Amino acid sequence: MTACLEPGCDGTIDADGYCDTCGTAAAAAAQTAPRTGAGQASSRTANSARTSSSTRSTSTSASSRNSTSVSSRTRGTRGGSSGRSRRGNLGAGLIEVPPVPARDPMTAIMANPMVPENKRRCSKCNAEVGRGRDGQPGRTEGFCRKCRTAFSFEPKLKAGDKVGQYAVLGCIAHGGLGWIYLAKDENVSDRWVVLKGLLDSGDADAMAAAAAERKFLAEVNHPSIVQIMNFVQHPDAKTGAPVGYIVMEYVGGSSLKQIRDEYRDSAGQAGPLPVAQAIAYAIEILPAFGYLHSLGLVYNDFKPDNIIQSEEQLKLIDMGGVIQMDDEDSPIYGTRGFQAPEIADGPSVESDLYTVGRSLAVLTSLDTRTYQTTYLEELPAPDVVPLFGRHESFYKLLQRATDQDPDMRFGSAQQMAEQLTAVLREVLSLDENKPHPGASVMFGPEVRVPSTTAAVPEPFAVAQALPVPLVDRDDPGAQFLAGLGALDLADQRRALENSPLLGNSQEIQLRLVLAAAAVGDFAAAVGLLDRFENDNGGDWRTFWYRGLIQLQGGLLTEAVRMFTAVYDALPGEAAPKLALAACAELQGDFVTASRYYDTVWRTDTGYVSAAFGLARALLGTGQRGAAVAAFGAVPQTSTHHTAANEAALRALLAGRDNDLTGADLAGIDSRYKWLADRLDPEHANLLALEVFQTAGRRLQVQVPQDLQPGQKLIDRAVDERSLRLGMEHTYRSLARLATDKGKRIELVDQANAVRPRTLI
Repeated sequence: MTACLEPGCDGTIDADGYCDTCGTAAAAAAQTAPRTGAGQASSRTANSARTSSSTRSTSTSASSRNSTSVSSRTRGTRGGSSGRSRRGNLGAGLIEVPPVPARDPMTAIMANPMVPENKRRCSKCNAEVGRGRDGQPGRTEGFCRKCRTAFSFEPKLKAGDKVGQYAVLGCIAHGGLGWIYLAKDENVSDRWVVLKGLLDSGDADAMAAAAAERKFLAEVNHPSIVQIMNFVQHPDAKTGAPVGYIVMEYVGGSSLKQIRDEYRDSAGQAGPLPVAQAIAYAIEILPAFGYLHSLGLVYNDFKPDNIIQSEEQLKLIDMGGVIQMDDEDSPIYGTRGFQAPEIADGPSVESDLYTVGRSLAVLTSLDTRTYQTTYLEELPAPDVVPLFGRHESFYKLLQRATDQDPDMRFGSAQQMAEQLTAVLREVLSLDENKPHPGASVMFGPEVRVPSTTAAVPEPFAVAQALPVPLVDRDDPGAQFLAGLGALDLADQRRALENSPLLGNSQEIQLRLVLAAAAVGDFAAAVGLLDRFENDNGGDWRTFWYRGLIQLQGGLLTEAVRMFTAVYDALPGEAAPKLALAACAELQGDFVTASRYYDTVWRTDTGYVSAAFGLARALLGTGQRGAAVAAFGAVPQTSTHHTAANEAALRALLAGRDNDLTGADLAGIDSRYKWLADRLDPEHANLLALEVFQTAGRRLQVQVPQDLQPGQKLIDRAVDERSLRLGMEHTYRSLARLATDKGKRIELVDQANAVRPRTLI
């Protein structure tokens, strides 16, 4: 050991190269140490880091003409909702999240408060400090060997200390900006409070961040954000220098990190949280982000550690990283693996939502360490995390939230929460095997079904039937469009072209695109859409309308590209899945069509076109029984219920010359009788002909072995002669209904042709 040369100091220079008392070497070296520059990170704790700010970068919006990525720059507010979470609404009314019992505050006190050595890092350069060597424990106070900044991991307060009106009871945790102490407010009914101080009171940036927290959080008042009650100072026991402490409400419960770490499935196995539960947490906390953003604030350091669940309520805690969006001077605090890649250019709404997406990924898949190493800049593929393959929409939501380009992310907390809620409905529908319908916030309802038979619809019919984006009520042309009422699109086109609001209304311009395409004027529709995009930039609506135009023109590959981009941008919406399902069906890819149709139908039985499409796709893959069940699932309340049952009957008849059984014939007979009571006579007779003809062809091959004695089909015995008599009777019934003389003669001839031969 070497004695310190500083006058009046009796310390020694330790193995790290600084005085263990005054830090003389550290002070000398600090004068030449480089400052942290833009893009470099310096640690607050082992996990949280600060980044110097610089001028923010900008990027252009995506174009539907040359891109497959939809920009988040859509209509609506950029800051998101400032609405408040409702107490006890955890789960958005869709799922019951297990409550976390409120914790007795005294049980939270640490018996031996200490920062683990593997989490000790320099607050300036992020180098390892305080590590043990040669079997000896590391220092809790000293100087960084790399940049020679002083460090201290010792609590500044101990049980029994009085900080103003607050009686300290002990340490309960250490966080991003310092030790956290439990205390009682002796001036207000001995209520429990938390004092949060600095890990390193010699860190000027940390002190500045604490002061900033005090300033900003005085304005914050939201039920899902921890309440700041006061800011006090107390002299350091060793140096006498004043140390600042933030006084916050005590939130008893568990962090989401703890909940994830302690989770066990029904078999007792440890693993990530159920995806529905994790989504419910995000939906509940996003309004708090919207509230902060509405105040011009960004949270910056969001991660599962920083949300506490107590009973059925969530609280966003550890607000030390909160700064103003336009603050270009303050250090930006965040955590590796959660922090957005462009954060050095300045925080934003999008960078905050990036941290929410990364937190959701950690809660539902791999552990935090993996996201801080292997998957630092990307998400695991579905073959690595099967959950992502099972819930494709959830995976796409995570991909959008954590896109490397901030312009491609969600533009507001409200928008992300809306899509998450829709994804949650989809997840629950698959997991619970029952629908969880909900109104779309982006698209209108389904108003028509392109095909109510087992026949694949035409592309033009599909495009006409797909849901249309909702009209922005704040658009100057919204009232004009509402007044168009029931006019068909051809008549609407003339009205739209002559509207004095055309030049100022995006909605009128887009409706004009739709009207032009509806009458087959694709060149005009494309020209109108190009002009709209040039004037307004690209957003998901331009991709949607371009996809509709391409679909109507039969350009299926191009349409798929557009609809996929909309699906990527709005992963919770049914409309792009319907569009992709229809395109796949038209391309003969019945497996993909089945998957998308099934997702939509399973989630919301209001999309009857999905039931018909699913049944057709299942028929295309040879799954007749499943197809019949899909047709039969159309609810009785639907205007298409009868058509669905007719399609189911035809599905039972198609291609059955060789394998129709007696049980099948009994089911066909039952279905026909139900339909005959609901169809007009001509329609019923035509359907009866199909039944008799199919059964007749089957008997020519082989009589079904399970045919029951006396079994009948539409009141006829199941034998060749009886079925021929049934066909003859049906043809004569159709002849009596015919209004055209020639048609009547033709039907009589057909009746005579099928009449069984007799000796008389």
